[in-house]
Amino acid sequence: MRHLVTLIAALYLLTAMPGYAQQLKDTFREPVPANKPRSILLRNVVLIDPARPAETLRVNILVKNDRLDLISEDLIPLNEAEIAYDGRDGVVLGQLNLGEPASFLLLDGDPREDVGILLDTRVHGIFAMREGKIVRNRLLTIIDETAEERRRSELGWLAYSPPPLAVPLDYQDTGKLNRFETAPVSGIFTGGLGLDRMYWLDQSADSRQQVGDLKGFEGGEIRALRMGAFGTINFNRPWVWALYGATHSYDKGFDDKDDDTFSWTDVRLDIPIAEKASLSIGKQKEPISMERLMSLVHLPMQERSSVADALLPSRNVGVVISSTILNDRVALAGGAFNNWLDRDQPNSFSDNTINYVGRATWVPFEDDSRSSLLHLGLAYRYSDAKESTRVSTEPEFNQSPDFISSAVFNAEELNTYRAETSWRSGRLWLHGEYTRTNVDAEALRDPTVKGYSVTASWSLSGEMRPYKKRVGVFQRLPIARTVNQNGWGAWEVAARYSTLDANDGLLEAGDMDIWSAGLNWWLSPYLNLNFNYRYITLDRNGLESSSQGINSRLLLMLE
Repeated sequence: MRHLVTLIAALYLLTAMPGYAQQLKDTFREPVPANKPRSILLRNVVLIDPARPAETLRVNILVKNDRLDLISEDLIPLNEAEIAYDGRDGVVLGQLNLGEPASFLLLDGDPREDVGILLDTRVHGIFAMREGKIVRNRLLTIIDETAEERRRSELGWLAYSPPPLAVPLDYQDTGKLNRFETAPVSGIFTGGLGLDRMYWLDQSADSRQQVGDLKGFEGGEIRALRMGAFGTINFNRPWVWALYGATHSYDKGFDDKDDDTFSWTDVRLDIPIAEKASLSIGKQKEPISMERLMSLVHLPMQERSSVADALLPSRNVGVVISSTILNDRVALAGGAFNNWLDRDQPNSFSDNTINYVGRATWVPFEDDSRSSLLHLGLAYRYSDAKESTRVSTEPEFNQSPDFISSAVFNAEELNTYRAETSWRSGRLWLHGEYTRTNVDAEALRDPTVKGYSVTASWSLSGEMRPYKKRVGVFQRLPIARTVNQNGWGAWEVAARYSTLDANDGLLEAGDMDIWSAGLNWWLSPYLNLNFNYRYITLDRNGLESSSQGINSRLLLMLE
């Protein structure tokens, strides 16, 4: 208690006394460089709330033209500043008022644990600013994102497949109400709620004959209700666990049925087996596609492409081993899956379909600024097809009947081949995926089902999507300035073309093309509002039809 009182008093003296700024100047007399940068970024610094000294917050601080411009938990891109420093989890003391000259001190230790740190700031001060000018600096410059990605990955997940909901950057903060901490196990509870409102704008007469009247599918619905927890088992090298459930409609695949019952989506344990390798056991995503591996809420569009839903599974029970080589430029993952533990499946392991999946990604080019990056990927999936299967999917709207639909059929095996490529240049992201499944079914004359999608997204507010080399996926659009930081949040526009051809041999499930446009607005990491428009053409049952619709979505996140 005595140390806590001393800490609060020291905080008050450092931030409130009239001579505070002059003391900084007298303590740190290191000269200001002649070519002083106009914008400075500090990453990975820790704030202490004097009103609640037990709580901390890991943030990034941006100073522009000597004034405090932004404090954010989200990653502020390096191109926002002329120079960036790694704060090394240093503790900030000072008055941090947006729009005012920046004057603060960064300590190399936590004064709550050692009050003596406050008594010798000359030794423990690693960075200091007085009215926007650097008067002490012992921090290392961040030259590129590689080291930063490695550091942040230590706080993230081990698995090749990321958690189904965004894990907050400060999930290890024990002060969070939804965080729990024990000696053997730690974790955080998360959740998400998505609310949709669907409008069908137009439908041709031929479309009504193919799929029925779409007006009956208009209205509002709970698109997603997901909840769960993520955490660590605290060995010397912690294991990571994930337990999530959702309404069944949240995440679709060719193996899912249309219902709203609750089911477990992720039940997984991730075990480190080497410095850059991990083993994941349980129900999880197969390592098959960037579009599948990314969380649905982080994609530029509200729903995955029709080819991904028709030909790739949502999740499966199995084992995945993943690792990186060649300085993390190549990521490899492979797994074996058998869904016999899941509900509504045959009880015997041998009666269930066995799948073998592998994916390799490569970053052949990345420029010196790390803003431009080329991603390439190949994947293969073998299924012995012991259970019956079908080809079906909606037209990338959840409130819709199946536009592509086949009868249930039996096959000897399924071989799926995939290729993907991405180009990111600052705020621009271009991504394409091609999928082809060869069906060994003599009764259907061995049909081939194939399709592809091409997506372009542009950040109107200037943010750049981070890329995780260890997994070979892009992450969610960061938010440089949220609405509660007097900003406009992150804005993104997107366009996508997708096509799926399931008319081959005696398989006549349909041939569909979809043109889409979308607008995303992340007000904060916990609140998103977006709109999607689609124009759909369908060749099925000897008819060619068209339809178009728009869907709005409100997404609320608990992290």
